Amino acid sequence: MQFIIAPAKKMQVDVDTFAPETLPEHLKQTAEILTALRALTPAQRQKLWQCSDRLAAASEQQLAQLNLKGPLTPAIIAFVGIQYQAMAPDLFTESALQYIQAHLRILSGFYGALRPFDGIVPYRLEMGSRLAVGNAKNLYEFWGARLHDQLDFTQGPVINLASVEYAKAIRPFLTPDETMLDITFGRMVDGKFKTRATQAKIARGSMVRYAAMNGLTQPEQLKAFDHPHYQFSPSRSTASEMVFEYHD
Repeated sequence: MQFIIAPAKKMQVDVDTFAPETLPEHLKQTAEILTALRALTPAQRQKLWQCSDRLAAASEQQLAQLNLKGPLTPAIIAFVGIQYQAMAPDLFTESALQYIQAHLRILSGFYGALRPFDGIVPYRLEMGSRLAVGNAKNLYEFWGARLHDQLDFTQGPVINLASVEYAKAIRPFLTPDETMLDITFGRMVDGKFKTRATQAKIARGSMVRYAAMNGLTQPEQLKAFDHPHYQFSPSRSTASEMVFEYHD
């Protein structure tokens, strides 16, 4: 099986923890996106980023200095959001690092589907951003089936730990013999089963860590996910969705 996760908005440059082993597969497409992004006015970019004036100013500076040649940071270290903090890849064993390189892909609107040790640079661009690139009116249309085609369905089901925004880049291109198993982390709130974003991000990172540290190879093994609050819920789960319910 192979896991897919979303990237994080918060990124860093770290050339000390691990060295990049590979380059992103679709750097030509990334360069096209960068050109399209730089062709916008600052006001258009702020609207695209949907951020405050302070963040827009920082993002403008980042964009002006962005060089696809580096310095490069492995993707698994470059992203430092809540999910990645919970995963803590810098504390992985050597076998766990090898596991994620084979079994984990990070979906990016800027780079495509990233392997953990693909060298990347910080950027600000969400997959759902309405950025026209060439004849494509948005990033979903621009990438088309490329992200899907970067996944290895010969390993078995793709385990979807990504957000809806990023899973949407894969789902339309699934063939009848390909399976994507959705993982949902939720809890009962006022009589309704809901997903809390922050808790779910932490759980997603923790599940990747659990799989990597234990070398899991079958979706069934995920049911034993070792978490202090989330437990597998057979009654809420289906053949296409594995649900974990939060308990205090």
